[in-house]
Amino acid sequence: MSTSLQPHEPLPQEDPAGHVLDNPAWASLSGAHRHLAQTVGSAARYLQDVSPFTALADAEDPRAWQDLAALVGAGNTFALAGVRSLPEGWSTGQSGQGVQLVAETLVPERDGEAVRLGAADVPEMLDLVARTQPGPFRPRTVEMGAYYGVRRDGRLVAMAGERLRPPGYTEISAVCTDEAYRGQGLAGRLVRHVAAGVVERGDTPFLHAAAVNTTAIRLYESMGFVLRRTTVFHFLQVPGDAVAAP
Repeated sequence: MSTSLQPHEPLPQEDPAGHVLDNPAWASLSGAHRHLAQTVGSAARYLQDVSPFTALADAEDPRAWQDLAALVGAGNTFALAGVRSLPEGWSTGQSGQGVQLVAETLVPERDGEAVRLGAADVPEMLDLVARTQPGPFRPRTVEMGAYYGVRRDGRLVAMAGERLRPPGYTEISAVCTDEAYRGQGLAGRLVRHVAAGVVERGDTPFLHAAAVNTTAIRLYESMGFVLRRTTVFHFLQVPGDAVAAP
């Protein structure tokens, strides 16, 4: 069954007034996912068995970085997205360019072969992620939203689900397919299936992809996702001398 996507105005590449998708992790951690968050002042992160992502209310605010240091702890590593410049002393061990795409003309559609995944399926989900590398996925990531998979002969061979939940939007993530079952359209079918649930509750689907993953980006664009902005993903370590202000 198809579900109509609610029309909305095209999103600008950069919105000087600020847009909820400019900082979706903070919007999610301070909103729909507050129950999965740890927060110190203007910094927040997901519980460690849920997701490695952290967020700042305002990356231009020095106090937010002090709060982040207090939250994560000196010497510990974490993931941070969307921050293009880092304060002095904060160095990135690894970073990568990414893109953010928003559904404009996507046609969501429920798929009869998709099955809802839950806590009992986590071992299989983690195994599939380890083999396909779609991005960070931890034992409780499944609690971030609805996850669905396709099984063949009882074995999980493809999945996709919901991650960030900023107001009015839901991120589709963990889109992956076992190598032996690629080329059958399973990823696209699952994206449409997850999107159907997103749209039914009144949200707009969006997603992130690594800029180098041109195959996935072409697939998403062919389905009706449109580039909104480029972004950067950092994996950082808190400097040993970073101390939160009293």
